[in-house]
Amino acid sequence: MAAEKPRPEKVAVVDDVRAHLSSSNAALLTEYRGLTVSELAQLRLAISDAGGEYRIYKNTLARIAANDLGVTGLDPLLTGPTAFAFVHGDAVAVAKSLRDFARSNPKLVVKGGLLGTKVLSAGDASALADVAPREVQLAQLAGALAAPMRQMAALLAALPTNFAYGMAALIEARGGVGAIPASEPATPELADQPEVADQPEEEGPAASTTEDSAPQDNASVSDEGDSVSDEGDSVSDEGDSVSDEGDKE
Repeated sequence: MAAEKPRPEKVAVVDDVRAHLSSSNAALLTEYRGLTVSELAQLRLAISDAGGEYRIYKNTLARIAANDLGVTGLDPLLTGPTAFAFVHGDAVAVAKSLRDFARSNPKLVVKGGLLGTKVLSAGDASALADVAPREVQLAQLAGALAAPMRQMAALLAALPTNFAYGMAALIEARGGVGAIPASEPATPELADQPEVADQPEEEGPAASTTEDSAPQDNASVSDEGDSVSDEGDSVSDEGDSVSDEGDKE
């Protein structure tokens, strides 16, 4: 006997669950037992405003669709009347909408969910509602990134002011704008020149050198005189020699 083919209606539901699970960022499972039609309409509107979609399925058909996708952790959550809050935007925003609605309608119970491929417990789904919204997280991140830039801008803006204060303090410490410390020369040119009082001491050796050179000149003259005297003696000797020759004749 051939197996009975599933009715087209059930096949369509399974395909719908599978398509929503595949295209959603997350899915939160709830139990809606005891909620009226009007309350369910309000819940659908709140979830839609948060970027989600609220749909009710039979557990058996939802289980088949989840198994087709390889998600087996949802089986314990598929008990009792179950509705899926599919997330097409921020999962935190949808979780907050469920939490806020449950505060005024305690009959709504969040049983868990699916975030990506991770199965969430009831506690995980409740904690998700306490996370800051995506916009707040981005603002906090932007603030954290901008803080060092603001500090750098403040530092750069304070540099001219701090420099002016430093120059004023230095001028005041030196006694004013025109004050020059006694330990420093007035100008580099004057500092390089010798003092006037040291000039006679530098001329002394030159004068002494002149005086020392004078005896050398006198000695030279004396040597010349001796040479002349020697020449005279030589002439006298020649005269004596001539006289002796005359006597011999």
